[in-house]
Amino acid sequence: MADRLDRIGGVALGRSDSLRRQIYQDLRGRLQRGEIRPDQRLIDVGLAESLGVSRMPVREALLQLMNEGYLIGTTRGFVLPRLTLDDIADIFEVRRLLEPRAAANAARDLDEEGHARLKAALARAEEARDRQDPVELALANIAFRDTWTGAVRNQRLAATISRFADHVQVVRFGTLHDTSVQSVVVEGMADLYDAFIRRDALAAQDRMAAFIAEAEKSYFQVHKERSALSPKAKSRPGKRKEVRHV
Repeated sequence: MADRLDRIGGVALGRSDSLRRQIYQDLRGRLQRGEIRPDQRLIDVGLAESLGVSRMPVREALLQLMNEGYLIGTTRGFVLPRLTLDDIADIFEVRRLLEPRAAANAARDLDEEGHARLKAALARAEEARDRQDPVELALANIAFRDTWTGAVRNQRLAATISRFADHVQVVRFGTLHDTSVQSVVVEGMADLYDAFIRRDALAAQDRMAAFIAEAEKSYFQVHKERSALSPKAKSRPGKRKEVRHV
């Protein structure tokens, strides 16, 4: 029981040497889908008991997520980080510096299989937008991103891009309920897809920069509108506002 687990989140598992990695992937997937609440505490002992595994691989997975910025450690387990608006702006700035050049490289190296996966992810996103399904749209966007970053030869760069994109995704997940934001995401994906299938590195670079800029603009616009409607959400003078899901 302590050495193996048959299934986590629908994923079949092997022996103990793969448990940490697969538990990590499952927890990261939950974060990406917005399934972990801002006030929820992830405790290694409780998770291990619910999964029927030993505590150590669960703790190692949680520590990896903490080291990558997905979680923070407390005396009572692990929780989502409290990101300020300045933190989110900083993350968008990092993405603007990294992703356009990486997208240009990916445009040159994506193969036909990669193009097919991009097309499938875009179709999935369009269907999710039409159904106004923010969770499915987020997953389609992640599948699209994982496809093109998978073609980036510098895998350290690809991993860094994915982490920062996820950090913003966790916080801005709530804005995907807004139909205007859904349109921004799908239109940006469509523009990028066009550049990728034409292997146009310059267009991919420019469109990725525009996509990130528009995503940042839409996030802060929706946040501003919702804050205006919710007096309790307004920060006190002189304090940096903390946000989680908005």
